[in-house]
Amino acid sequence: MDKKGVIIFICLTLLIASCRRVLEKETKQSIKLFPVEKEGKFGYIDKIGNVVIEPQFDSAWDFSEGLARVSIEGKYGYIDETGEYVISPQFPWAFPFSEGLARVSVDGKWGYIDKTGKFVIEPQFDLASDFSEGLAHVRVGGKWGYIDKTGKYVISPQFDWVWGGFSGGLASVEVGGKIGYIDKQGKYIWKPTK
Repeated sequence: MDKKGVIIFICLTLLIASCRRVLEKETKQSIKLFPVEKEGKFGYIDKIGNVVIEPQFDSAWDFSEGLARVSIEGKYGYIDETGEYVISPQFPWAFPFSEGLARVSVDGKWGYIDKTGKFVIEPQFDLASDFSEGLAHVRVGGKWGYIDKTGKYVISPQFDWVWGGFSGGLASVEVGGKIGYIDKQGKYIWKPTK
């Protein structure tokens, strides 16, 4: 198999592993509530259409790990399935929980909170991603690296771009316009090529 064939094989393998992980996660978590809009406000219904949480939010998203991200007056917070705030709206940007942590922005920097709203990793990154297989890619000073759930760098910032989180133990990274694959220790298993 030539290099192009190997790259295609690796990409397909990563795609299949990622799809399998999503399907397994959806099977394990039964989706109970769905966001809906009524007269410009968002609330939640159950799967037969009953309103469970009255429309009251400026925006609302799907539940993830038991909490849903909602916004009021430009600030994001999180509610539980009863509609009660677990984390009050306070963040200019916030994303769903992934592997127990959610990435949020404060004063233009990104950090991670736990399900009580406490910062586990203080805002310090220019950009940040969700955790995947225990690691998240973050950008500092124009370079991307990977941190663990304590905020410690497992792979120092050195990549020009990262093409997603880890899937099947591998991640696709870009350096100098060339794309390669690394393992969770940052070792190339496929050196960057064009």
